[in-house]
Amino acid sequence: MPEKLTLSVWPTPLEPVPRLAVALGLGAGDLYLKRDDLTGLGGGGNKVRKLEWLVADALSRGADTLVTTGGPQSNHARLTAAAGARAGLDVVLVLPGPADAHPVAGNLVLDALLGARVTWVDGAAGAADLTAAAEETCAALAGSGARPYLVPFGGSSALGARGYQEAGREVLAQLPDVRHMVTALGSGGTMAGLVTALGPERVLGVDVGALPDPAATAAGFVGELTGHELPAGALRVRRDQVGRGYATLHPPVLDAVRLVAASEGVVLDPVYTGRAAAGLFAAVREGDIRPGEPTVLLHSGGLPGLLGHAETVRRAGEALA
Repeated sequence: MPEKLTLSVWPTPLEPVPRLAVALGLGAGDLYLKRDDLTGLGGGGNKVRKLEWLVADALSRGADTLVTTGGPQSNHARLTAAAGARAGLDVVLVLPGPADAHPVAGNLVLDALLGARVTWVDGAAGAADLTAAAEETCAALAGSGARPYLVPFGGSSALGARGYQEAGREVLAQLPDVRHMVTALGSGGTMAGLVTALGPERVLGVDVGALPDPAATAAGFVGELTGHELPAGALRVRRDQVGRGYATLHPPVLDAVRLVAASEGVVLDPVYTGRAAAGLFAAVREGDIRPGEPTVLLHSGGLPGLLGHAETVRRAGEALA
């Protein structure tokens, strides 16, 4: 297996957030943010850790083009475009269309600046449809003489999850007595890597609605990484923050985004870390996370996606009216 391609500076900071902790009813020293929004490349975010392994694999296989999928405001797609630019690879993003249904804002602006090409797939109903379209795109590229490498949805695979094994070890070095690590659970790789480093009892995943059964997906990656099968039921997962679906704004999430911004000056996105924060808040209310238990919330980035999320922009702007 190739060594990873370093795309950022590690470790990322672990910052105390005492005003937020007190607002939630925790002790002032109980709560921290793991700032993986500060990974630098292409606007930052958690996918950089996964792409270090995946792009290294692509290069080792002689690829000249990265192909991946995601939503129109995909942070993963944006960072794949950035990683491709850094590595000297072409990038094709396969996104659900039609193109004229999505304003060019947020991540789509950065995709263009980073030199990615976008293939819009009209009628794609989910991750499976997009993956099939991406495989067709790879076949067409190969037929024209390119050497494509398919980066999995969300950068999530056992290989990509190695990046979050490293992140979990960073957290243990920064906060050895960490009791809870709260993360958004989307395509499963981030949670899987954290679980292999911290154990399933310390990692709380908050489902964002990206997959029908994200716990099973994450558990599968854990099994591949460790060589030991882990039942999906052994993972701590909250599914109460999905609301009307992945790309929609769930009211408790907007409340969480507002409180974190107003108390700590840190901006979260409404799809991933905003949902993780809302899940954290609910876990505190219900007593699953208690005062005196050192807790870390993973900030996985996503600011460009917030700026491209029309519903959140509208609702946030109402406060200025």
